[in-house]
Amino acid sequence: MDNTERRARLGIRHRLAGPPAHDPVEVTRDLVVLHATDAATVYLGAAARLHAPVIKDLEHALYADRTLIRMLGMRRTMFVAPVEHAPVVQAACTDAIAVVQRKLLLKHLAEAGHDGGDPWLRDVEQATLAALVARGSATASQLSADEPRLRTQLSIDEDKPYGAAPAITSRVLNLLSMQGLIVRGRPRGSWLSTQYEWAPASAWVPGGLHQHDAAAARVELARLWLARFGPATPADLKWWAGWTGAQVKAALAGLDVASVTLEDGTAAVVLADDVEPVVSPDPWVALLPALDPTIMGWVGREWYLGPHSPALFDRSGNPGPTVWVDGRVVGGWSQRPDGKVVHRLLEEVPAGTKKRITTAASELEAWLGDARVKPKFRTPLERELSA
Repeated sequence: MDNTERRARLGIRHRLAGPPAHDPVEVTRDLVVLHATDAATVYLGAAARLHAPVIKDLEHALYADRTLIRMLGMRRTMFVAPVEHAPVVQAACTDAIAVVQRKLLLKHLAEAGHDGGDPWLRDVEQATLAALVARGSATASQLSADEPRLRTQLSIDEDKPYGAAPAITSRVLNLLSMQGLIVRGRPRGSWLSTQYEWAPASAWVPGGLHQHDAAAARVELARLWLARFGPATPADLKWWAGWTGAQVKAALAGLDVASVTLEDGTAAVVLADDVEPVVSPDPWVALLPALDPTIMGWVGREWYLGPHSPALFDRSGNPGPTVWVDGRVVGGWSQRPDGKVVHRLLEEVPAGTKKRITTAASELEAWLGDARVKPKFRTPLERELSA
């Protein structure tokens, strides 16, 4: 399967080409999840794909209808997921992450001289959950007032200049969320805030988050991903899901897939009922945010990223804001402190395409209004443009 076909699929299935979506939940389903490490990415990623993007619509889906949920998932990363897919993510990825993070917290507690071990930690968790249920929703500070043991301090590299003695509050709350017991609710402040209230998961997700066997959930998550990101290699799925090679192999064995050869000769897979070519979409451009699900969809990125990784990714592999044309990354963009949205192309494009990119930047600037967006992970081109 050549790169032209892959790029056409990317444009259509990621709602960047063709008719835009009308519903933020529909957008999220089309991408499996929205990346949510940066609060702004959720809104900017959805806005790039919606007919008439309104911040309140996404907030309503997250906090009123509760058809979307913010949760930790693949690669121990924060995402927004459709509520019907959240139990799949929980069983396929998050439960295993919780086990690892619990062991790490117990290790840090022991190093800090707290010898209560797992029984003590479980008692703190149960007391915290009970306090949250009693309140209905609460902030971290409110819960630490209800359960003072949340203020227990760790000793992290105290003998070094960067050492610290943080309280376990956020670690315990994150661990409860990884176990599917609590969820992040409304942020304190604007849509760009990352300070959230917490709520019991039982009040948020019908039936709770524990509905699936881990192996079956991995098969289903692989199916959802391949339907939107296929064709792809097992290595792509391994990276995206954060699974072991054996888990990837087992998940793909549970699906009806077909083997294809990519343009560079690499062997890949696609769902067996998805081998026919798609109809090429009309030309399109898009300004996507840092950590957008599309650019984060594959570990093998040459077919859409080209040689632009050094300018558009940081040293840890996090992408900044990108400019797309017909399924390829051709540049980057940023917002300056005065609100101006600026961009730079890293390769030549036709004059008409340049004009459409400029128009898209102006429309994004108007949509952002007084809001100021600074990516959590700064990339070389984004830093340069924002200065």
